[in-house]
Order: sequence, then C-alpha cells, then structure tokens
Amino acid sequence: MPLFVDGQRVRLPRSAAELVRAHPLLEERARLLRGQSVQQVGPQGLLYVQQRELAVTSPKDGSISILGSDDATTCHIVVLRHTGSGATCLTHCDGSDTKAEVPLIMSSIKSFSDHSECGRLEVHLVGGFSDDRQLSQKLTHQLLSEFDKQDDDIHLVTLCVTELNDREENENHFPIIYGIAVNIKTAEIYRASFQDRGPEEQLRAARALAGGPNLSTSPLAEPPHFVEHIRSTLMFLKKFPSPENSLFPGNKALLYRKNEAGLWEKISSPGS
Repeated sequence: MPLFVDGQRVRLPRSAAELVRAHPLLEERARLLRGQSVQQVGPQGLLYVQQRELAVTSPKDGSISILGSDDATTCHIVVLRHTGSGATCLTHCDGSDTKAEVPLIMSSIKSFSDHSECGRLEVHLVGGFSDDRQLSQKLTHQLLSEFDKQDDDIHLVTLCVTELNDREENENHFPIIYGIAVNIKTAEIYRASFQDRGPEEQLRAARALAGGPNLSTSPLAEPPHFVEHIRSTLMFLKKFPSPENSLFPGNKALLYRKNEAGLWEKISSPGS
C-alpha cells in the first residue's frame, strides 16, 4: 500500500481517530493545528480556492505565494506537496467525485515537478466534523482510500478531520477549523480566514451552487456569513440566468493576473 505515516505503511482504519491512535505524531500535529489562532489572510499573493476548485503552483511562481480555502464544514481541504520541487496543490473537496479528484490532484503536482528531483509527496487533510449524517466520516474514508490506491508513495503528514476537528456546543457539533492556508515557499500550513475570494467570486460560487443538490450539508454548522454568501450567489444567478451568453459571449474566457501590488486585475474581457 502506498500510503505512509511516519515511514510506516498504513492499513486503512475505520475512522480518523483510530488512525491517529496508531500514529501518535498525527494526533500531536492535529492538536497543534487546532490550537492555533486564526490568521486573517490579505489578498496580496493569495490564490483563494472555492468548493470544487483546485489550484497548483510552485515556489518559482512570482505572483502567488499563498493558497487557501475556508468555509469547509463537512468538506475537506486537501494539500498535496512535493518536498523536492515545492510544487503544491490545494483543493476543497465536498465528496461529489472523490474518485476523479484524487488522480487530478496527483497529475497536477506531477505537471509542476521535475521527475529527476529528489523528494517525496506529502498530503495534509483538514476539515469536517462529527455531523449527524456522517458525511464527513464518509469523505475522510474516501480520500484516504483513493490516495492509498495511487501508484506513488504518499506520506500522510496532517490529519485533522471529522472527529479530530469536532467541538460540541449545546449538544450541537461544529468544526473547529473552517479554513487553512499554505505558504508555497515555506510549506507552512496554518488556520486562516479570507475576506478576498476573487477574482469573480460570485461567478465561481454560482458554478459550485448550480452543480450541487443542496445549499448546505450542515446548516447549523455554517459560518456566520454563509447566509449572505448564498443570498448574493442566488442574486447573481437571477441577474445572469444564462452566463454562457451574457458573461462569455463567443465562448471567450475571463482572464486575470496578479499586478505588482499582488492584487487581481482583469487583462481580457469577453468583448476584446
């Protein structure tokens, strides 16, 4: 089996808690991550990843220095990094198609890595909680199973998911960590929240919302701004019921780049 923890091959457990009991260093890393204060991450050098999105870059990137995502309730945020090249991928998985997502994560890292470089693949899984429908538990098992099926050796470094990321308040369960960021150059992973989720935040959110059957898998556990986020996304869909015609005439892409100040700016419009 190609999934390793602290140099030992892993047998897939029934739960995340069972896995950390077998590997105490995983439990210690999860405890340290949970104990961090949440850092507010600004827009400079940031590439924000929404639900069902994937981003990959390397330390050679002069524009992007941080990948991040938040608002994960039953969802899991996955970071895969090659220690030799520093190529780093972050994705926000909701369990809609884990079987396809994990090979895509693997291939994205390989496309940014030189095969001759020494190093290993390290994976970090964060998110979810002890929800009533056990959607988090299901997603945790799916991700571990799919990484275990890959041809390459993968080293599980961080596991802070489901029951390991759970807190209880008034008999209701909530995630402890909703979001994380990863520094591309230092490989540091830390608790984070984000005010800037651009570019085209509403358009990207509308795409994810239109592709799923539910507004939320865990309404009680959503962050305070969730309702406003859904409202603005629905208003966007109402304003642009056929975005392929109104926003992408001629099937032309919307293109953005980071400017010298580290902020997104549009470099192409559908009509140009």
